[in-house]
Amino acid sequence: MLCSSQSLPGLSVQCDGQHPVLRSLPEELPVAMVFEGSTQGVMMATPQDIEDFAIGFALSEGYIRHPGEIREFEAAEHGGGIEARFWLPPERAAALKARRRAMMGPVGCGLCGVDSLDQALRPLPVLPSGGPEFTAGEVSRAADDLRSHQPLHDQTHATHAAGFLQPGQGIVLAREDVGRHNALDKLIGALARAGTDPASGAFVLTSRVSVEMVQKTVMAGVRSLIAVSAPTAHALRLAQGANLTLAAFARGGGFDLYSCPERITYGEKHVA
Repeated sequence: MLCSSQSLPGLSVQCDGQHPVLRSLPEELPVAMVFEGSTQGVMMATPQDIEDFAIGFALSEGYIRHPGEIREFEAAEHGGGIEARFWLPPERAAALKARRRAMMGPVGCGLCGVDSLDQALRPLPVLPSGGPEFTAGEVSRAADDLRSHQPLHDQTHATHAAGFLQPGQGIVLAREDVGRHNALDKLIGALARAGTDPASGAFVLTSRVSVEMVQKTVMAGVRSLIAVSAPTAHALRLAQGANLTLAAFARGGGFDLYSCPERITYGEKHVA
């Protein structure tokens, strides 16, 4: 039989060779980040875990240093999207000008809207030496372990995920979104709301490692980043300068190690 190209809202019609099969599609809508009544950014995102997303965005962009600086928060739904509204203490008002954004950010671009080159390539702190160590086996299994925490991907096959890996415990928390940057912001916010120290684990990504993924990881205080795909050359330079352990192509039982190998061990030996 011929496969129909018709689709329903939120569904697509696939063909398994004999019968049409319905598949869910992920939702995507604009989410405005509003601080003290002023919109600082509008990102296209999946509507789940909006408070996690908003708080993670505020942390990774430097608007707040910890959730205790949020005086009040609400997520207000409108016909076409959601406003994530923050009210902050007066002493944090200066942070509203630190990272201005002026455009809608499509899901594939985490830096769209910054209004200067300095904002795009902001200086990063240098992470402390030491921190959690992971075995080579934990790193090589991390992406596969993350798959069991991706229910939205199972339904749609169209979302990214970011997971939090702790030594000896596997993936303990994960968030999903159509945008890889949004998924990481959601994870950062979820960790903050749970009171979990990001420095106690590593981030695991289903995407490539771009500049902003390194920036968000370092700003969160996480010392190891594991991804299923490659880093860009500049993302690697940033990781090296920030003392961030970066492992990529973590799939199929192996991985490539790009920087700061001392946090990855094999038995009693450090991977060199």
